[in-house]
Amino acid sequence: MTEFTPVASTIGGVLIGLSAVLLMAWEGRIAGISGIAGRLLPPYLDGAFLSRLAFVLGLVGAPLLYSVATGHNVLQTVSANLPLMAVAGLLVGFGSVYGNGCTSGHGVCGLSRLSVRSLVATLTFMATAFATVFIVRHILGV
Repeated sequence: MTEFTPVASTIGGVLIGLSAVLLMAWEGRIAGISGIAGRLLPPYLDGAFLSRLAFVLGLVGAPLLYSVATGHNVLQTVSANLPLMAVAGLLVGFGSVYGNGCTSGHGVCGLSRLSVRSLVATLTFMATAFATVFIVRHILGV
């Protein structure tokens, strides 16, 4: 069962929103993770390479910093089913490329800019997520 954590979720949402606003204010860039990470490999040698690297390192380092600051480990469950993980990764990658962005780019940044394209993308990936959870839990019984 998933825990109900409104305080932690609100703090996390505020931090995500703040990071998106700061990236837009300081760099003039949208905080879409797929675009930021995608421009690290191969390295695009422009003025934003170090900021992209710092952003991704911040994503990786934040749970470690949380663990050090609170003394509690971050709990994350990942499937041991490698073929399922490979298919899921390919589908997410395909969706990000096909949708011209990922959930962070469209859902956080695009919606806040009142982008119709981001609204359609967000509604599409949320409907797909709801349908996937319903099928996996209620039809496949996983």
